[in-house]
Amino acid sequence: MQSCGNDYIYFDNRDGKITCPESIAVNYVNRHYGIGGDGIVLIENSDVADAKMRVFNQDGTESGVGGNAIRCVGKYLYEKKIVSKPEMTIETLTGVNKVKVYSLSGKVTSASVNLGQAVLAGEKIPSVWKDEKIVKKPVKIAGNDYEITLVNVGNPHCVVFCDKVDAVPVKKIGPDFENSEYFPAHINTEFIRVVNKVTIKMRVWERGNGETWSCGTGAAAAVVASVLCGYCEKDTNVTVKLRGGDLTVNYHSNGDVELMGSVKTVFEGQFEI
Repeated sequence: MQSCGNDYIYFDNRDGKITCPESIAVNYVNRHYGIGGDGIVLIENSDVADAKMRVFNQDGTESGVGGNAIRCVGKYLYEKKIVSKPEMTIETLTGVNKVKVYSLSGKVTSASVNLGQAVLAGEKIPSVWKDEKIVKKPVKIAGNDYEITLVNVGNPHCVVFCDKVDAVPVKKIGPDFENSEYFPAHINTEFIRVVNKVTIKMRVWERGNGETWSCGTGAAAAVVASVLCGYCEKDTNVTVKLRGGDLTVNYHSNGDVELMGSVKTVFEGQFEI
């Protein structure tokens, strides 16, 4: 399944047979020698929610929550009648999120997720700074000067405002951010341009994956950062334009961040591990 080109291989692991997802991620997400994808997602049973999901990146590392992946899991649960209601809860590594799916003739076409409170404290991103907020902070990374804004919405994100997003050498400088000593748990980095109060253009470098066509929590972080910097407003649907399509984000006054967008099944199959 995919959302805006952010594609994962989803495994129904409610029987618990998959015990080494890290190796599966490394071996099967390769687009030339495997199935291909930005990572894998395990759908499992949960004691605290309707279901549980675990996300593993291309390098085998486990991610906190995937904003696009969790919405695709909602689609799977509803269409397979594992969950009968359009509103459901899904457990992740970082907590329990509320997901709502929107369907037509039984097929889910889009879904939204409440990612919970945006975390802004520097120490909780995590980063080396202990400020209450890290907003447009001047830093030097790999010898270059940047202004960064940090947000955690289930995953840590570093947002950099740019004049020309398409001109940013993401594949070159993305690893510099990901592996910077400023970020002890590594970092996802968004390079964004605010077009207007309701539109943002974005490219993203994901830790453990590289540049991807879309990142749900990255889009959410971009909108939160834009609100913090005064470019966008709370309680407003903001369209985030990515390489793979558009996502919609609303940073609510209560601090919650809601992500909305399309979800699609690419194909289904079976294979022996």
